[in-house]
Amino acid sequence: MKIADNTDQHSLSTQFRRKRFEFFLGLIRQLPRPLHILDIGGTEAYWEMMQFDEPDVHITLLNLRSEPVSDTQRFTSISGDATQLDGFADQSVDLIYSNSVIEHLFTLKAQQKMADEIRRVGKSYFIQTPYRYFPIEPHWVFPFFQFLPRFAKIGLTRQFSLGHIPRAPDAEKAARQVDEVRLMTISELKKIFPGGLLYKEFFMGMVKSVVMYKI
Repeated sequence: MKIADNTDQHSLSTQFRRKRFEFFLGLIRQLPRPLHILDIGGTEAYWEMMQFDEPDVHITLLNLRSEPVSDTQRFTSISGDATQLDGFADQSVDLIYSNSVIEHLFTLKAQQKMADEIRRVGKSYFIQTPYRYFPIEPHWVFPFFQFLPRFAKIGLTRQFSLGHIPRAPDAEKAARQVDEVRLMTISELKKIFPGGLLYKEFFMGMVKSVVMYKI
């Protein structure tokens, strides 16, 4: 799926990411240095693809499992839970960044917990997520997949590899994959990030994804 391949420099998905990242850069250039960014769900490869070269910025990558990094001057990788940032004190991080993570938390309650932790720990934040009402579901890359009955979504996941989601013949694994993704509405995002500003990405006149930010 070249259109939706985030690892392809020339894919449509990467073009959207670059445009969004330019908006992000315009915001953070006003912040004082040195700057500490906590990227929830991020990778060193992502920042390299975005050609990020801002001076005096250190990025901590937080994922369920830590991964080795090659540029140890600029990156640190740690393991953690986005809904429970126990290792960070209140307002201890200059900026929290997250790209397409909050929709992978199964429930609105967990999404609220992640937002609460972001607002507790981060002085600023920039949180992107796909928009629920865009007609092409961005993980399965299938029209209106998010609105199908749960049994139909599980059935399709068991039978086919769709988009970024590999075929999962096992019913339990397919169900977990389906249940993991909960796309959000704009009203939900505004509720869990009170006081945040909204940035919309459009494709063919429709909102494709949104960013809640405070910088």
